Amino acid sequence: MAFGLLKKIAQVFAGKKKSVPAKGASKARKGGEGRRDRKKGEKGGRSGQKGRGANGSPAETRDGKGRGGRTNGGQQPGANGRGNANRPRKESERGARRGQGRGSRGGAAVSTGMRPGGDVGEKERAARAAAHAAWDPASFVVEPLEGKKRFQDFNLPAEVLHGIADLGFKYCTDIQALSLEQALEGRNIAGKAQTGSGKTAAFLVAILTRYLRTPEHRAAQGGVPRALVIAPTRELVIQICKDADAIGKYCGLRCLAVYGGMDYDRQKREVQDAPVDLLVATPGRLLDFVKSHVIDLSSVDTLVIDEADRMLDMGFIPDVRRIMSYLPPKDKRTTMLYSATLNDTVMKLALNWMAEPYRAEVACETNATDTVRQVVYCVPAKDKFTVLFNHIALHPEARTIVFCNRRSTTEDVYESLRVRGVSVEMLSGDVNQNKRLKVLDAFRAGTVKVVVATDVAGRGIDIKGLEYVINFDFPYEAEDYVHRIGRTGRAGSTGIAISFADENESFAIPEIEEYIKEPLKCTMIQEGDPLLKPLPPRHTRLGKVDGSARAAVDAREAVTEEELAAAAAITGVANGNARTGSGAVAILKEDAPQRVLPKFEHALDPKAPPRDEREIYSKPVEQKAKTEEWKI
Repeated sequence: MAFGLLKKIAQVFAGKKKSVPAKGASKARKGGEGRRDRKKGEKGGRSGQKGRGANGSPAETRDGKGRGGRTNGGQQPGANGRGNANRPRKESERGARRGQGRGSRGGAAVSTGMRPGGDVGEKERAARAAAHAAWDPASFVVEPLEGKKRFQDFNLPAEVLHGIADLGFKYCTDIQALSLEQALEGRNIAGKAQTGSGKTAAFLVAILTRYLRTPEHRAAQGGVPRALVIAPTRELVIQICKDADAIGKYCGLRCLAVYGGMDYDRQKREVQDAPVDLLVATPGRLLDFVKSHVIDLSSVDTLVIDEADRMLDMGFIPDVRRIMSYLPPKDKRTTMLYSATLNDTVMKLALNWMAEPYRAEVACETNATDTVRQVVYCVPAKDKFTVLFNHIALHPEARTIVFCNRRSTTEDVYESLRVRGVSVEMLSGDVNQNKRLKVLDAFRAGTVKVVVATDVAGRGIDIKGLEYVINFDFPYEAEDYVHRIGRTGRAGSTGIAISFADENESFAIPEIEEYIKEPLKCTMIQEGDPLLKPLPPRHTRLGKVDGSARAAVDAREAVTEEELAAAAAITGVANGNARTGSGAVAILKEDAPQRVLPKFEHALDPKAPPRDEREIYSKPVEQKAKTEEWKI
C-alpha cells in the first residue's frame, strides 16, 4: 500500500496522468468530469432520486431547503436549475442537480405546467384578452340594495368588473367598501379585518384598478415590481396570488408569488424575464432576492402588509423592517396594512411605515363565532379517535380539517384513518412544500376529503365549502382556537366546529370562553351514542352510512333551526323516536320525557388544595392514577 502511494506521488511530480476510460471511469478522480459523466450514465433522467419522496418531489429539510444545500457548484450563466428537454443532456442534468440543491424539484418535468403563484404564460393571456373582447359589461347586472355597496358603484375598469362577475361577487363586504373608497384615492390604510372578510379582494381590486389607469408607469424590464404584498406564510402568499389572478384575469397584468422552500431558480427566472406588476412574497425569500439583486424594490408605489399581527407573532418584523429600507420613503408610496387586531403594538408599526393612515375597522363583521356552530364533546382521551372516525364515517363526502397539537399525534391520527379507508392526507412540519401544495389543491378540488394538520394550516388558508373543523386537541392558545374554527363559516357562510374535551385538555375551555365572550356548551357522549360505535378492523373500507345515526348526529350539531327541524324530520319525529343500528334512541321527540343529563358547572373549578405530604420523602407514596374521574 505504501509503495503504491509513493508511486502515485512520483507520477504527479513527473507530470504523468492516470488514463481515464472514454465513457466514464468507475474509479475516476472524485469530483472530476469522468465521475460526473458516470453519474449521468447511471442516473440519467432521475436526477436527485435518492432525495425524492413517493410523489416525485425532492425531500426537504425542516428549514425548507433541499438536502443538497443551495450551492451553485460553479454553474455557467444561464443554467436555470430545472433543465429543458431541448437542451443537451449534460446541461439539463447539471441544472437539475443545481435546482434540487435550491429546494426546487429539478429535472425537465418541472418546466411543464404552471407553478403555484407562477406566470400564466402568453398564450393564456391572449385567450383571456379574446374572451374579454367578447364580454358585454351590460350583462353584469346587480340590483341596488339598501345599505350595500356594489362594485359598479366605484367606477371600476371593465376588465376588473369582468373578473368580479366571473367570481360571482355582487355586493362589497364592509371592509371592502371602506378600503376601496380610500385606496382608490391613494390613501394609506390600517385595516382591522378577520380572515374570510374579503380584505384580500379589497386591496387587489384597488391595485389592479390603479395600474390599469396608469400603464405608463410600468417598468420596462423584469425584477422591478410596482406593487408589493408581504404575507407571513407560503400558503397565504400563493392564495393571494391566485386571488389576484382570478380578479385580474382579464387585466393583462403580471402577478407573481415568491416564497421559500421550493422553485428558487424558476422563481428567479420568472421575476427577471418580464415586467412584474404585482409581487406577493414571504419576507425571507424576498430579502434573499433583494440582497442578490434579483429584485429591485426602488420603484414600488403600493405596499400591502397582510396579517401584520401574525408577522409580529412569528418574528418577521425585523425582516419587514429591512425590506422597508429598500423601498421608497413612506411619503412616496401608498401603504395598506391589515391585521386581525389593531392594538397599540400593531398601530405603532403602522405609523412607522405609513403617513396618516385611514383606520378602517369593521366591528366583528366576520367573527368566527357568529357563523360557526361550536360543539364540544366531553369524551375520555381513549375514545377520542373512535368519536372522530365515526363522525367522518357518517359524513364521508364532507370536507373536514382535523387539528392536532403535536406532530406525532397528527401522524398517528392520519395513519389510523388511512388504514380504515378514509380519504385523508396530512399537513405538518415534516411534509415538504411540494407535497403540501398538492394536498391543499386536492383538498380544494374535493379529491381529498379529510386533512389532518398541525397549526401549519391554521391560518390564511381559504378552503371554500369546508363543512367541518375538528379540534382533536384543544389548542394551547385561545386565539389559535378562533383561527382554527375560522377555516369554516367564512364570508358569511355557516360551518360546524367540533372540539374534544378530554381529562387532559379541558382546562383550556375557560380561557377560550373568556376570549370569545360566550360559553361553550359541553355535550357528554354517553354509551350507545352512534359516535361510540366500535372501530372497524384495520385495512378495511368505509361501510354504508347509517342514515338514522347520521341524522341523530346532524340534529345535535345542526347550525340553524331549519336544519335542526330537517334533521329531526328525517329521524321520524312524527312517527316515533328513531333508533340507531344498535337499537339506542337516536333522537327524542319534543314531548318525550327527557333524560336528566349530568351538569358540568363545577367540572373545571380549581382543584382542592393537595393533602399534606411533608413526609413524602420518608415514606413511600402510592402511584396516583393517570386520569381522574369527573366530579359531578
